Amino acid sequence: MPYVKTRVRHHALRVPLPGLALKTTATAIATLKTWQRTVSTRRAIADLTPDQLRDIGHPEAPVPVLEVRAGLITNLMSMR
Repeated sequence: MPYVKTRVRHHALRVPLPGLALKTTATAIATLKTWQRTVSTRRAIADLTPDQLRDIGHPEAPVPVLEVRAGLITNLMSMR
């Protein structure tokens, strides 16, 4: 029967801790800037009139839409 000896090496982090901290901080800053840009874009689009939205290629204002199918209340009441 063959015998296999397995050794596990425990290495320290290949990236020193300050480098890891810098990378994490840079990622967090980039994420924050992207979020801020997204929020400002949404606010700018929300302030536009329907005519201005059509001019820039948005056919209608981005608003939440609730679709209710026929018989939905009947189905929900039958689940009770």
